[in-house]
Amino acid sequence: MLTPRKVEIFRAIVTEFINTAEPVGSNTLIEKFNLPYSSATIRNEMSDLEKEGLIEKTHTSSGRVPSTKGYRFYVEHLMEDEGNRSVENAIAQVFSDRRLDIDEAIRQSSDIISHMTNLTAVVLGPSAADQILKSVQLIPLNELSAMAVFVTESGHAENRIFNFESQVSVEDIEQCTVILNERLKGTKLGDIVEKMEGLRPILSVKLVQYEVLFEAFVGAFVKFAQSEVYLSGERNMLYQPEFSNIEKLRQLMGMLENSEMWREISINHENLRLTKGSHSELVWVDDMAVVSSKFQLTENSEHQLMVVGPNRMEYGRVVSLIDYVSEMVEKVYGKGGQDEQREDEQE
Repeated sequence: MLTPRKVEIFRAIVTEFINTAEPVGSNTLIEKFNLPYSSATIRNEMSDLEKEGLIEKTHTSSGRVPSTKGYRFYVEHLMEDEGNRSVENAIAQVFSDRRLDIDEAIRQSSDIISHMTNLTAVVLGPSAADQILKSVQLIPLNELSAMAVFVTESGHAENRIFNFESQVSVEDIEQCTVILNERLKGTKLGDIVEKMEGLRPILSVKLVQYEVLFEAFVGAFVKFAQSEVYLSGERNMLYQPEFSNIEKLRQLMGMLENSEMWREISINHENLRLTKGSHSELVWVDDMAVVSSKFQLTENSEHQLMVVGPNRMEYGRVVSLIDYVSEMVEKVYGKGGQDEQREDEQE
């Protein structure tokens, strides 16, 4: 159990390191936080905090920095809500547009959060392999390109623009769309490529340029099934001193696009689930902290919003914003919000 004096000194160390990314010494604490203790007393208390594992030495300075255990203690016991009304209003404006599906609303919210926190936001969509295809639409753009629009039963929609190697008629495109909707509707996305192989004979009879369309659709379906990760603010990591090492930054960028790694992080049993009504969880990976929240409105439709940054991120601010998005998702896309929307449409 920490004494009030140790808590005061520890809180000041965390605050200073979050703001400066520089190791903190006793003189800095006295000068910046007006602590009413002598330098020797503060050093003794810091020594005790180090023995507790809450702070640690660095190789390049005599100052101390919070440890992962220290950040965990800070988040559990000392973190304060740092809601930002202007940012919350911007997020609320996104969710007020009822034309947006849940994917687009969460993505736009992640753009706002990454911009306002200078961190990276990651959105994980539902696991594509288990989603059920509801409809396909192919819209000709010209003789050598078209846009495919895929919609799943969970309401997830994606579009893909692809180019043909040779000219394809509008009639072939329309006929292909009809066949795919008749034969593939209700199929899991993970089974579509295999099922399309069985459609080759039918397409070859009905379409002049069947091979061109077949290859284009298979490629589009594969990309659709892999489009689980949306990143916002990746370049923000370039300005974090923790990731100034090029090799370390390169590894981080590779991690950001790995949806399986993020899913593994999200089910880590050591994650810290916040209390006091919060929707968020925290996990620390090396020099990186991840704040996340899951939204599961239907059995097969789980979304996840994560904010990724250095261990010294402003936890109170980030958690507050993540929780606000969670509340808006439940309010607008949960059962109450859907009932309200249907009533508006009937009026």
